[in-house]
Amino acid sequence: MYELIANWNYPNNVSVGAKRVNELPMACKHLRMQSPLLITDPGLAELPMVHQAVSRCNEADLRCGLFSKIQGNPTGQNVSDGVDAYRAGCHDGVIAFGGGSALDAAKAVALMVGQDRPLWDFEDIGDNWTRVNESGIVSVVAVPTTAGTGSEVGRAAVITDTKHQIKRIIFHPKMLPSRVILDPELTLGLPEKITAATGMDALSHNLEAFCSPYYHPMADGIAMEGIRLVKDYLPRAVADGDNLEARTQMLVASLMGATAFQKGLGGMHAIAHSLGAIYGAHHGLLNAILMPYIVKANQELIEERIERLGRYLLLKDPGFSGFLNWILELRSDLGIPHDLSAIDIDTAMAARIGKMSAIDPAAGGNPITFSAESYTEIFCNAVNGKL
Repeated sequence: MYELIANWNYPNNVSVGAKRVNELPMACKHLRMQSPLLITDPGLAELPMVHQAVSRCNEADLRCGLFSKIQGNPTGQNVSDGVDAYRAGCHDGVIAFGGGSALDAAKAVALMVGQDRPLWDFEDIGDNWTRVNESGIVSVVAVPTTAGTGSEVGRAAVITDTKHQIKRIIFHPKMLPSRVILDPELTLGLPEKITAATGMDALSHNLEAFCSPYYHPMADGIAMEGIRLVKDYLPRAVADGDNLEARTQMLVASLMGATAFQKGLGGMHAIAHSLGAIYGAHHGLLNAILMPYIVKANQELIEERIERLGRYLLLKDPGFSGFLNWILELRSDLGIPHDLSAIDIDTAMAARIGKMSAIDPAAGGNPITFSAESYTEIFCNAVNGKL
Protein backbone atom coordinates (compact mmCIF):
# COMPACT_ATOMS: atom_id res chain seq x y z
CA MET A 1 0.00 0.00 0.00
CA TYR A 2 1.35 3.41 -0.97
CA GLU A 3 1.67 6.17 1.60
CA LEU A 4 -1.30 8.55 1.59
CA ILE A 5 0.83 11.70 1.53
CA ALA A 6 1.18 13.62 -1.71
CA ASN A 7 1.53 16.96 -3.45
CA TRP A 8 -0.47 17.43 -6.64
CA ASN A 9 -0.75 20.22 -9.16
CA TYR A 10 -4.04 19.21 -10.73
CA PRO A 11 -6.53 20.81 -10.92
CA ASN A 12 -4.76 23.20 -8.53
CA ASN A 13 -2.01 22.99 -5.91
CA VAL A 14 -3.13 20.21 -3.53
CA SER A 15 -1.39 18.94 -0.38
CA VAL A 16 -2.72 15.57 0.86
CA GLY A 17 -2.05 13.86 4.17
CA ALA A 18 -2.47 13.84 7.91
CA LYS A 19 -1.24 16.95 9.76
CA ARG A 20 -0.83 18.89 6.50
CA VAL A 21 -3.03 21.62 8.04
CA ASN A 22 0.11 22.62 9.95
CA GLU A 23 1.32 24.04 6.61
CA LEU A 24 -1.51 26.59 6.51
CA PRO A 25 0.61 29.62 7.56
CA MET A 26 3.25 28.73 4.98
CA ALA A 27 0.59 28.39 2.29
CA CYS A 28 -0.73 31.87 3.13
CA LYS A 29 2.73 33.37 3.03
CA HIS A 30 3.48 31.79 -0.35
CA LEU A 31 0.43 33.65 -1.63
CA ARG A 32 1.79 36.88 -0.11
CA MET A 33 -0.92 37.10 2.53
CA GLN A 34 -0.13 39.04 5.67
CA SER A 35 -3.65 39.32 7.05
CA PRO A 36 -5.92 36.47 5.93
CA LEU A 37 -9.58 36.20 6.89
CA LEU A 38 -10.54 32.65 7.87
CA ILE A 39 -14.14 32.01 6.81
CA THR A 40 -16.02 29.06 8.30
CA ASP A 41 -19.47 28.15 9.66
CA PRO A 42 -20.72 28.91 13.19
CA GLY A 43 -20.45 25.31 14.38
CA LEU A 44 -16.84 24.87 13.31
CA ALA A 45 -15.93 28.31 14.65
CA GLU A 46 -16.42 26.93 18.16
CA LEU A 47 -14.21 23.87 17.64
CA PRO A 48 -10.52 23.51 18.53
CA MET A 49 -9.49 22.90 14.90
CA VAL A 50 -10.48 26.44 13.92
CA HIS A 51 -8.96 28.04 17.00
CA GLN A 52 -5.74 26.12 16.32
CA ALA A 53 -5.68 27.22 12.68
CA VAL A 54 -6.09 30.87 13.65
CA SER A 55 -3.46 30.53 16.38
CA ARG A 56 -0.95 28.89 14.00
CA CYS A 57 -1.36 31.79 11.61
CA ASN A 58 -0.99 34.41 14.34
CA GLU A 59 2.09 32.64 15.75
CA ALA A 60 3.60 32.81 12.26
CA ASP A 61 3.20 36.62 12.27
CA LEU A 62 0.03 36.57 10.19
CA ARG A 63 -2.79 38.77 11.43
CA CYS A 64 -5.61 36.24 10.97
CA GLY A 65 -9.25 37.22 11.37
CA LEU A 66 -12.32 35.00 11.71
CA PHE A 67 -15.75 35.26 10.08
CA SER A 68 -18.45 32.62 10.61
CA LYS A 69 -21.82 34.23 9.88
CA ILE A 70 -22.81 31.59 7.30
CA GLN A 71 -25.95 29.46 6.96
CA GLY A 72 -26.08 25.82 5.95
CA ASN A 73 -27.07 26.97 2.47
CA PRO A 74 -25.11 30.25 2.17
CA THR A 75 -27.07 33.31 1.13
CA GLY A 76 -26.28 36.52 -0.69
CA GLN A 77 -26.49 38.33 2.64
CA ASN A 78 -23.90 35.96 4.14
CA VAL A 79 -21.53 36.88 1.31
CA SER A 80 -22.21 40.59 1.76
CA ASP A 81 -21.53 40.32 5.50
CA GLY A 82 -18.29 38.49 4.75
CA VAL A 83 -17.17 41.24 2.37
CA ASP A 84 -17.90 43.83 5.07
CA ALA A 85 -15.81 41.85 7.59
CA TYR A 86 -12.97 41.50 5.08
CA ARG A 87 -12.84 45.22 4.39
CA ALA A 88 -13.28 46.23 8.03
CA GLY A 89 -10.32 44.05 9.00
CA CYS A 90 -8.12 45.25 6.13
CA HIS A 91 -7.49 41.66 5.08
CA ASP A 92 -5.52 40.59 2.00
CA GLY A 93 -6.62 37.00 1.36
CA VAL A 94 -9.10 34.30 2.37
CA ILE A 95 -8.80 30.95 4.14
CA ALA A 96 -11.87 28.85 3.25
CA PHE A 97 -12.22 26.37 6.12
CA GLY A 98 -15.05 23.87 6.47
CA GLY A 99 -17.70 22.06 4.48
CA GLY A 100 -19.13 23.00 1.13
CA SER A 101 -21.21 25.89 2.45
CA ALA A 102 -18.26 27.59 4.11
CA LEU A 103 -16.02 27.01 1.09
CA ASP A 104 -18.61 28.36 -1.36
CA ALA A 105 -19.27 31.43 0.78
CA ALA A 106 -15.55 32.06 1.21
CA LYS A 107 -14.88 31.83 -2.53
CA ALA A 108 -17.75 34.24 -3.19
CA VAL A 109 -16.34 36.68 -0.63
CA ALA A 110 -12.91 36.45 -2.27
CA LEU A 111 -14.55 37.33 -5.57
CA MET A 112 -16.73 40.16 -4.30
CA VAL A 113 -14.23 42.13 -2.21
CA GLY A 114 -12.90 43.70 -5.41
CA GLN A 115 -16.13 44.22 -7.34
CA ASP A 116 -18.44 47.21 -7.74
CA ARG A 117 -21.35 45.26 -9.20
CA PRO A 118 -23.89 43.16 -7.24
CA LEU A 119 -23.29 39.44 -6.68
CA TRP A 120 -26.10 38.23 -8.95
CA ASP A 121 -24.50 40.04 -11.91
CA PHE A 122 -21.96 37.19 -11.93
CA GLU A 123 -24.46 34.33 -12.09
CA ASP A 124 -23.26 31.56 -14.39
CA ILE A 125 -25.39 32.55 -17.37
CA GLY A 126 -23.90 33.29 -20.79
CA ASP A 127 -20.82 35.48 -20.51
CA ASN A 128 -21.73 37.12 -17.20
CA TRP A 129 -18.33 36.02 -15.83
CA THR A 130 -16.64 38.56 -18.14
CA ARG A 131 -18.17 41.35 -16.05
CA VAL A 132 -15.79 40.48 -13.20
CA ASN A 133 -12.89 42.78 -12.37
CA GLU A 134 -10.28 40.01 -12.27
CA SER A 135 -7.69 42.14 -10.50
CA GLY A 136 -10.08 42.44 -7.54
CA ILE A 137 -10.28 38.70 -6.86
CA VAL A 138 -8.11 37.74 -3.88
CA SER A 139 -6.29 34.45 -3.26
CA VAL A 140 -7.93 31.56 -1.42
CA VAL A 141 -6.43 28.70 0.58
CA ALA A 142 -9.12 26.00 0.85
CA VAL A 143 -9.19 23.54 3.76
CA PRO A 144 -12.17 21.16 3.49
CA THR A 145 -13.42 19.45 6.63
CA THR A 146 -16.00 17.25 4.91
CA ALA A 147 -15.68 14.88 1.95
CA GLY A 148 -18.59 15.84 -0.25
CA THR A 149 -18.86 18.96 -2.38
CA GLY A 150 -15.27 19.20 -3.62
CA SER A 151 -15.70 22.98 -3.63
CA GLU A 152 -11.97 23.30 -2.98
CA VAL A 153 -11.32 22.50 -6.65
CA GLY A 154 -14.32 24.36 -8.08
CA ARG A 155 -14.50 27.60 -10.00
CA ALA A 156 -17.98 28.44 -8.78
CA ALA A 157 -20.06 28.95 -5.64
CA VAL A 158 -23.69 28.01 -5.07
CA ILE A 159 -25.41 30.87 -3.24
CA THR A 160 -29.08 31.14 -2.27
CA ASP A 161 -31.06 34.15 -3.45
CA THR A 162 -33.51 34.33 -0.55
CA LYS A 163 -35.67 36.99 -2.20
CA HIS A 164 -36.57 34.69 -5.08
CA GLN A 165 -36.02 31.38 -3.21
CA ILE A 166 -33.58 30.04 -5.77
CA LYS A 167 -29.99 28.83 -5.71
CA ARG A 168 -27.72 30.68 -8.12
CA ILE A 169 -24.30 29.57 -9.35
CA ILE A 170 -21.68 32.32 -9.25
CA PHE A 171 -18.80 31.60 -11.60
CA HIS A 172 -15.40 32.86 -12.63
CA PRO A 173 -12.33 30.80 -13.60
CA LYS A 174 -10.21 32.63 -11.03
CA MET A 175 -12.50 31.58 -8.18
CA LEU A 176 -10.49 28.34 -8.18
CA PRO A 177 -8.57 28.31 -4.88
CA SER A 178 -4.82 28.82 -5.25
CA ARG A 179 -3.97 26.18 -2.67
CA VAL A 180 -5.81 23.18 -1.18
CA ILE A 181 -4.97 21.28 2.00
CA LEU A 182 -6.59 17.84 2.34
CA ASP A 183 -5.97 16.76 5.92
CA PRO A 184 -8.05 13.70 6.89
CA GLU A 185 -7.59 14.38 10.60
CA LEU A 186 -9.92 17.37 10.21
CA THR A 187 -12.75 15.00 9.22
CA LEU A 188 -12.39 12.55 12.11
CA GLY A 189 -15.02 14.20 14.25
CA LEU A 190 -17.76 14.09 11.63
CA PRO A 191 -20.89 12.25 12.83
CA GLU A 192 -21.93 9.13 10.92
CA LYS A 193 -24.96 10.80 9.31
CA ILE A 194 -22.92 13.73 8.00
CA THR A 195 -20.17 11.40 6.80
CA ALA A 196 -22.79 9.38 4.91
CA ALA A 197 -24.63 12.36 3.40
CA THR A 198 -21.50 14.19 2.29
CA GLY A 199 -20.01 10.98 0.93
CA MET A 200 -23.12 10.36 -1.13
CA ASP A 201 -22.79 13.92 -2.43
CA ALA A 202 -19.31 13.01 -3.69
CA LEU A 203 -20.83 9.95 -5.36
CA SER A 204 -23.55 12.09 -6.97
CA HIS A 205 -20.94 14.42 -8.51
CA ASN A 206 -18.90 11.60 -9.95
CA LEU A 207 -21.95 9.68 -11.17
CA GLU A 208 -23.74 12.59 -12.83
CA ALA A 209 -20.51 13.69 -14.49
CA PHE A 210 -19.97 10.17 -15.81
CA CYS A 211 -23.52 9.99 -17.19
CA SER A 212 -23.50 13.46 -18.74
CA PRO A 213 -23.72 13.14 -22.54
CA TYR A 214 -20.94 15.61 -23.35
CA TYR A 215 -17.59 14.47 -24.74
CA HIS A 216 -14.92 14.63 -22.04
CA PRO A 217 -12.97 11.35 -21.69
CA MET A 218 -10.67 12.79 -19.01
CA ALA A 219 -13.65 13.63 -16.80
CA ASP A 220 -15.08 10.15 -17.43
CA GLY A 221 -11.89 8.49 -16.24
CA ILE A 222 -11.71 10.63 -13.12
CA ALA A 223 -15.38 10.01 -12.35
CA MET A 224 -15.10 6.22 -12.67
CA GLU A 225 -12.23 6.05 -10.21
CA GLY A 226 -13.97 8.51 -7.91
CA ILE A 227 -17.01 6.21 -7.82
CA ARG A 228 -14.78 3.24 -7.04
CA LEU A 229 -13.23 5.08 -4.12
CA VAL A 230 -16.68 5.86 -2.72
CA LYS A 231 -17.73 2.22 -3.14
CA ASP A 232 -14.64 0.95 -1.32
CA TYR A 233 -14.20 3.59 1.37
CA LEU A 234 -17.46 5.35 2.27
CA PRO A 235 -18.85 2.34 4.18
CA ARG A 236 -15.55 2.11 6.05
CA ALA A 237 -15.54 5.82 6.92
CA VAL A 238 -19.09 5.58 8.27
CA ALA A 239 -18.44 2.34 10.19
CA ASP A 240 -15.15 3.57 11.66
CA GLY A 241 -14.88 7.34 11.77
CA ASP A 242 -11.26 7.13 12.93
CA ASN A 243 -10.09 5.23 9.83
CA LEU A 244 -7.56 7.67 8.36
CA GLU A 245 -7.18 5.73 5.13
CA ALA A 246 -10.93 5.80 4.49
CA ARG A 247 -11.14 9.47 5.45
CA THR A 248 -8.27 10.34 3.09
CA GLN A 249 -9.70 8.39 0.18
CA MET A 250 -13.10 10.01 0.64
CA LEU A 251 -11.54 13.49 0.57
CA VAL A 252 -9.88 12.46 -2.68
CA ALA A 253 -13.13 11.05 -4.10
CA SER A 254 -14.82 14.34 -3.26
CA LEU A 255 -12.10 16.32 -5.01
CA MET A 256 -12.36 14.00 -8.03
CA GLY A 257 -16.11 14.48 -8.29
CA ALA A 258 -15.82 18.24 -8.41
CA THR A 259 -13.02 17.97 -10.96
CA ALA A 260 -15.09 15.65 -13.15
CA PHE A 261 -18.32 17.62 -13.07
CA GLN A 262 -16.92 20.37 -15.25
CA LYS A 263 -18.28 17.92 -17.83
CA GLY A 264 -21.78 18.45 -16.46
CA LEU A 265 -24.18 17.46 -13.69
CA GLY A 266 -27.83 16.51 -14.17
CA GLY A 267 -31.32 16.04 -12.81
CA MET A 268 -30.21 14.97 -9.35
CA HIS A 269 -28.67 18.36 -8.75
CA ALA A 270 -31.39 20.23 -10.60
CA ILE A 271 -34.00 18.95 -8.14
CA ALA A 272 -31.67 19.14 -5.11
CA HIS A 273 -30.86 22.80 -5.83
CA SER A 274 -34.58 23.58 -6.02
CA LEU A 275 -35.40 21.74 -2.80
CA GLY A 276 -32.43 23.27 -1.00
CA ALA A 277 -33.56 26.79 -1.90
CA ILE A 278 -37.12 26.22 -0.67
CA TYR A 279 -36.69 23.82 2.25
CA GLY A 280 -33.09 24.48 3.32
CA ALA A 281 -32.41 20.74 3.46
CA HIS A 282 -28.89 19.29 3.44
CA HIS A 283 -27.66 19.20 -0.17
CA GLY A 284 -25.79 15.91 0.11
CA LEU A 285 -28.75 14.16 1.75
CA LEU A 286 -31.07 15.42 -1.00
CA ASN A 287 -28.78 14.04 -3.69
CA ALA A 288 -28.52 10.75 -1.83
CA ILE A 289 -32.28 10.31 -1.66
CA LEU A 290 -32.89 11.46 -5.24
CA MET A 291 -30.11 9.35 -6.79
CA PRO A 292 -31.92 6.11 -7.72
CA TYR A 293 -34.97 7.96 -9.03
CA ILE A 294 -32.87 10.01 -11.46
CA VAL A 295 -30.77 7.01 -12.49
CA LYS A 296 -33.95 5.06 -13.24
CA ALA A 297 -35.48 7.96 -15.17
CA ASN A 298 -32.36 8.20 -17.35
CA GLN A 299 -32.09 4.43 -17.94
CA GLU A 300 -32.84 4.55 -21.66
CA LEU A 301 -29.79 6.67 -22.47
CA ILE A 302 -27.30 5.57 -19.82
CA GLU A 303 -27.81 1.80 -19.63
CA GLU A 304 -24.79 0.88 -21.75
CA ARG A 305 -22.57 3.37 -19.92
CA ILE A 306 -23.73 2.12 -16.53
CA GLU A 307 -22.93 -1.48 -17.50
CA ARG A 308 -19.36 -0.42 -18.33
CA LEU A 309 -19.16 1.30 -14.95
CA GLY A 310 -20.56 -1.78 -13.21
CA ARG A 311 -17.80 -3.91 -14.70
CA TYR A 312 -15.16 -1.44 -13.52
CA LEU A 313 -16.63 -1.55 -10.00
CA LEU A 314 -16.52 -5.37 -10.06
CA LEU A 315 -20.18 -5.63 -9.13
CA LYS A 316 -21.56 -9.16 -8.99
CA ASP A 317 -24.23 -8.03 -11.44
CA PRO A 318 -22.62 -5.31 -13.57
CA GLY A 319 -25.81 -4.62 -15.52
CA PHE A 320 -28.11 -1.63 -15.01
CA SER A 321 -30.34 -3.42 -12.49
CA GLY A 322 -27.30 -4.61 -10.57
CA PHE A 323 -25.91 -1.08 -10.40
CA LEU A 324 -29.25 0.34 -9.27
CA ASN A 325 -29.47 -2.34 -6.58
CA TRP A 326 -25.95 -1.44 -5.42
CA ILE A 327 -27.04 2.19 -4.93
CA LEU A 328 -30.13 1.08 -2.99
CA GLU A 329 -28.10 -1.27 -0.79
CA LEU A 330 -25.43 1.35 -0.16
CA ARG A 331 -28.02 3.93 0.88
CA SER A 332 -29.71 1.42 3.17
CA ASP A 333 -26.42 0.39 4.78
CA LEU A 334 -25.56 4.06 5.41
CA GLY A 335 -28.95 4.87 6.94
CA ILE A 336 -30.05 7.12 4.07
CA PRO A 337 -33.87 7.38 3.80
CA HIS A 338 -35.52 5.89 0.73
CA ASP A 339 -37.88 8.81 0.12
CA LEU A 340 -38.13 12.56 0.62
CA SER A 341 -41.16 12.26 2.89
CA ALA A 342 -38.78 10.89 5.53
CA ILE A 343 -37.23 14.38 5.77
CA ASP A 344 -40.60 16.16 5.83
CA ILE A 345 -40.82 17.10 2.16
CA ASP A 346 -44.23 16.56 0.56
CA THR A 347 -45.74 17.20 -2.87
CA ALA A 348 -47.44 20.50 -2.00
CA MET A 349 -45.03 22.44 -4.23
CA ALA A 350 -44.52 19.72 -6.82
CA ALA A 351 -45.38 21.86 -9.86
CA ARG A 352 -43.10 24.66 -8.69
CA ILE A 353 -40.25 22.22 -8.02
CA GLY A 354 -40.68 20.81 -11.53
CA LYS A 355 -40.49 24.25 -13.14
CA MET A 356 -37.45 25.28 -11.09
CA SER A 357 -35.64 22.03 -11.81
CA ALA A 358 -36.20 22.24 -15.57
CA ILE A 359 -34.42 25.61 -15.77
CA ASP A 360 -31.73 24.91 -13.19
CA PRO A 361 -28.24 25.11 -14.79
CA ALA A 362 -27.48 21.53 -13.71
CA ALA A 363 -30.36 20.24 -15.83
CA GLY A 364 -28.37 21.07 -18.97
CA GLY A 365 -26.03 18.14 -18.30
CA ASN A 366 -28.73 15.51 -17.84
CA PRO A 367 -28.72 12.73 -20.46
CA ILE A 368 -32.42 13.36 -21.17
CA THR A 369 -33.86 16.86 -21.46
CA PHE A 370 -36.74 16.48 -19.03
CA SER A 371 -39.71 18.84 -19.14
CA ALA A 372 -41.01 20.59 -16.05
CA GLU A 373 -43.78 18.00 -15.94
CA SER A 374 -41.25 15.17 -16.05
CA TYR A 375 -39.26 16.69 -13.19
CA THR A 376 -42.50 17.05 -11.23
CA GLU A 377 -43.22 13.36 -11.75
CA ILE A 378 -39.69 12.31 -10.71
CA PHE A 379 -39.92 14.51 -7.63
CA CYS A 380 -43.30 13.03 -6.65
CA ASN A 381 -41.87 9.53 -7.09
CA ALA A 382 -39.01 10.46 -4.77
CA VAL A 383 -41.45 11.82 -2.18
CA ASN A 384 -43.59 8.68 -2.31
CA GLY A 385 -40.74 6.16 -2.66
CA LYS A 386 -42.02 4.96 -6.04
CA LEU A 387 -39.06 3.59 -7.99
